[in-house]
Formats: sequence, structure tokens, C-alpha cells
Amino acid sequence: MTSSGNMVGLFAGIGGLELGLGENGWNTELLCEVDPGAQAVLRARFPDVPLHPDVTQLRSLPQGTELVAAGFPCQDLSQAGRTAGITGTKSSLVDEVFRLVRRKNGPRWLVIENVPFMLQLGRGAAMRHITDALEDLGYAWAYRVVDARAFGLPQRRNRVLMVASRTDDPRAVLFGQDAGLPVDGNPDLHPCGFYWTEGVRGLGWAVNAVPTLKGGSTLGIASPPAVRLPSGEIVTPGLTDAERLQGFDPDWTAPATQAVGVRTGHRWRLVGNAVSVRMATWVGHRLSHQIDYTSDHETPLEPGDAWPTAAWGAHRKAFRVHESQWPVHEPYEDLGGFLDDARLLSARATAGFLRRARSGNLRFVPGFLDDVENHLDRMGGFPQAAA
Repeated sequence: MTSSGNMVGLFAGIGGLELGLGENGWNTELLCEVDPGAQAVLRARFPDVPLHPDVTQLRSLPQGTELVAAGFPCQDLSQAGRTAGITGTKSSLVDEVFRLVRRKNGPRWLVIENVPFMLQLGRGAAMRHITDALEDLGYAWAYRVVDARAFGLPQRRNRVLMVASRTDDPRAVLFGQDAGLPVDGNPDLHPCGFYWTEGVRGLGWAVNAVPTLKGGSTLGIASPPAVRLPSGEIVTPGLTDAERLQGFDPDWTAPATQAVGVRTGHRWRLVGNAVSVRMATWVGHRLSHQIDYTSDHETPLEPGDAWPTAAWGAHRKAFRVHESQWPVHEPYEDLGGFLDDARLLSARATAGFLRRARSGNLRFVPGFLDDVENHLDRMGGFPQAAA
């Protein structure tokens, strides 16, 4: 079965979902985005597509819309955000999606993306809210937590991909492929990413990958993670490196600074909040190349059970699907090839991380803190004030 047609992108950000789905034949007829910097990017990258600035003021979808894509705001659902839950002022905007698809002959497909912490926050209240709303509208749904590394990008980025349909089986889109977890690389031979803004409670350590690019940090700033090179040097990816790690072309977000009041630093936030293009490309491919679903790898999900990493449901019945976060193993690209614009981590940032690491109880791989100390020495030692 093949599937393509006209689509609408709500909460479009910088166009990750739309770009990936577009590579598989989906034609974007309308974009909706409130952020001025993101709007500038969308106008430049999708110049022929109408752009609406406020989903709450959007009265209806274009006639003939077959698919609605919505990477709705995650600020209230993420560990790095406010964790206010699905009723928070940002994440509750997902209800605008349900308002717009409510009509009798609504879109055939919904594609929703968000952070996996939504499965845990408030004992899974966000997912219950979404699945109940979808079923009330006559949609069957399926979701799967997927790691961006499955598609060859060296960024450990787990996201909930959700597909729902009134007419088709969403299980045929998300399930049926399971490549399983790969073998971890050698931290002595590969670049290793970590959060230099952390160090007390978490590290985000990733071998031959960076941890999730985020729109913020525990220090209250949008910043890239750090990378320890095999040489022992500590660097941070540049902005164009981060764009590529999300699957975009270098300088994809450059038009953002044309918006009034938007500075270059805001581009980091736009990139961190974006949907990985390759994830969206995979969903688009599977919409066009569906796999007949068999129930061999599922078990009933009872009321009160924790939400698993993959499930489907309809008519107030839900099932756990036993498939991994790696549907495929696309050819993997070495992190070293994504550091063209990297720069050395500053002495101030290095010293701040080292102080936090020494004050906490985290365990580190052998030699890592020695490399950090040596890097600090090469950068001139402890400054008077450290981050």
C-alpha cells in the first residue's frame, strides 16, 4: 500500500517533519508556527507555502488535507523543561490539533512527535490524554520511541513517534522492522559526547555520538554538548554541525536572524527543538511502504500499567509491542565528520564542569576526568569565575 498527498504542518518549527515527509511525496499546503525566528526559516525554506502564525486562531484545515503533522511543544513534558504536564500552557496546545481534525471527513493520517518523558510524567497522563482524544475522534493509534542513531546520525535522540488513522492501520507504519540494539563503540577510539552543563546528576555520555541536542540546559542556556576527542581535547560542535546532526543542511536556520529581535543564539534553541529530518523521512517512507502487522510481538496493556516504549490501541483497548528503539540500522556516520565548525571548550566552561563533577557522585569512564583536567591546563587553568 502506498500513501501520499496533501499535508499540513502544525507547530512546524524549522520544518523537520515537513522536510522528511516531503521527501516521500507529501505536499505541504499550510504551515503554522508562532516563533518569529522559526517563521523566518519557514518563509525562506518553504517560500511557496502559506504560513499561519497562531494555531489557536487557525479556523480550519485546507480542503483535501490527507495528513496533519504536529511536533507539538514539549516544554511542559520534558525533563529539561517545566514538567507542568499536558495541561501546561505550551503542551496543552496539542488540543488544537484535535479541534482542527474533528470534522467528519478529517485527515486520513496524523503524525505526532514529542519527548519520551511524556510517557512517565504524571504517571503517563499526557499519553492517556492524547490516546483518549484520538479514540474519541475515531482514530486508531500507534507509537514507538525511536533513536535517531538508527538512521545513521551520531546523535542519541530518543523521540516518541505517533501515527494515527481513521481509515488505515497505523501499526503497519511503525512496526514490523526491528534491527535491535547495536554493539557499543570503544570510547578510547571514538569521539564521545557529554553535557558540559551537567556533571552532578547526569552526564549524557555517548560513544561516537552526542547526547540529545536540546533547546535549553540546567544552566538556563541553549548550548551544544561537548565532545571528548580520542586525542583528549574537548570541543563543542558549531551551529552548522548541530544542524547537520539534526539532518538539515548547514545554515538551514540562518534566516532566523532576519526576524526582528532574534539573535544568533536563538538558532541553537530552534535546532534543539527541531524534529530530526531522518526520523521524519523514515516515517514518510513507511507510510508509502507499509508492512502487514502481525500480533506475534504484543501483549495486552492493562489500565494502570506504565506506558511502554511501543504500543498501539483503539476502542479503549491498548497493547504493548515488543520492538526496540532501532527499527533499522542505516549506515552510521562517524561523529568526527560532524565537527567541521567545532571549537575548543573554554577554560571557564571546562572548569565549571570539573567542579560539578568533583562535587557529585557520578562514575566516569577511566581517564575521562584526567582528559578534562589536561584540557583545562592547556586552556590556561582555572579562571577566577567558572560556569
